[in-house]
Amino acid sequence: GAATCPAGSIITPQWLAAALGLVGPNEAATDGLNQRPNDHSKNTRIDSLSVSPVGTGQMADSFRVDLQAGEGVPSSVIIKMQAADELARQAGAGSAYRSEVGFYVDLAPTVAIRTPKCFCAVGPDDQSRFVLVLEDMAPAQQGDQLAGCTPAAASQAVSNLAGLHGPRWCDASLLDLPWLRRASSVDAEFFQTTLSDRTEIFVEHYKDRISVEDREILLAFAPRSGAWLLARNTPYTLVHGDYRLDNLLFGAPGQVPAVAAVDWQTLEVGNPGRDLAYFLGNSLMPAERRAHEQALIATYHDALMTHGVTDYSLESCLADYRFGQFQGPFITVLAAASLTHTPRGDEMFVAMCTRACEAIRDLDSMQMLPG
Repeated sequence: GAATCPAGSIITPQWLAAALGLVGPNEAATDGLNQRPNDHSKNTRIDSLSVSPVGTGQMADSFRVDLQAGEGVPSSVIIKMQAADELARQAGAGSAYRSEVGFYVDLAPTVAIRTPKCFCAVGPDDQSRFVLVLEDMAPAQQGDQLAGCTPAAASQAVSNLAGLHGPRWCDASLLDLPWLRRASSVDAEFFQTTLSDRTEIFVEHYKDRISVEDREILLAFAPRSGAWLLARNTPYTLVHGDYRLDNLLFGAPGQVPAVAAVDWQTLEVGNPGRDLAYFLGNSLMPAERRAHEQALIATYHDALMTHGVTDYSLESCLADYRFGQFQGPFITVLAAASLTHTPRGDEMFVAMCTRACEAIRDLDSMQMLPG
């Protein structure tokens, strides 16, 4: 039978059959879905389904839909949609939902990063409603931002990241996509003002949980964040923006794929070092990062070369990595101040802030900060 998600949307076998292209437009209420022709035999049917929430998304809600269905139909899919929580939905309603749908429709087929197959994408509409029907990557497991990851897992993740960056490296046609962000001077001014306000809130809220040294970095970065956003604008490519463990799915040993990326709401065009720095700076414990940092950057750089990037030295990559470390406090502070506080969320934001600030000190990244 049908199932209701917390956001109030009804998922029926007929709707999902249409979304998966199992029936033609005249056989189900398709609500504007693009159908593809299929064999309409009795085996391509969905008899019943059940829905359960998955993931820890901050701005949207995700559900696993288990299907009782005929041959050739997945046993389960993931459905992602606007958040039921009002504050979270407001956070995603601007460009975040457009970015995620746009990635799967316009960009996923053009890059080599492993990400779930998208069966159907609808929206967002004028009420910020959207639906993605995605491949279920189970038994792959979501990474854990608090626990961190091993150097081996980090190596797989940075190789996968190169599959996002390399294929569209300095591709001017990216700038023609109207929904895809690239920071302008107006954006820089907006984010600098917003970050300055939210840094004060962040520092006050977590005053007992972050060090004086970390607080100094946050307060020094905020008024220079606009200049940072506009600096080092070559090379440029697709930047995930929030490439961290909670947005990665890791397979068991020997499982293909070893790692896949999800959550494309912060996608933009920018300096690739921001993704690499953000991932390594807050996904590894500081001691592990220091021990394996150089090797992991080299792994990423080698992988970039396999995707056709030729004019980018390892030295340039290291410099962009140092520069990109500010993605950590930038995303962490903005997110923490705009979302509903939860115990795990607070613990995660403190861990991310602490690790990122330690990396900024280790790499003397303040020296690269413009403005």
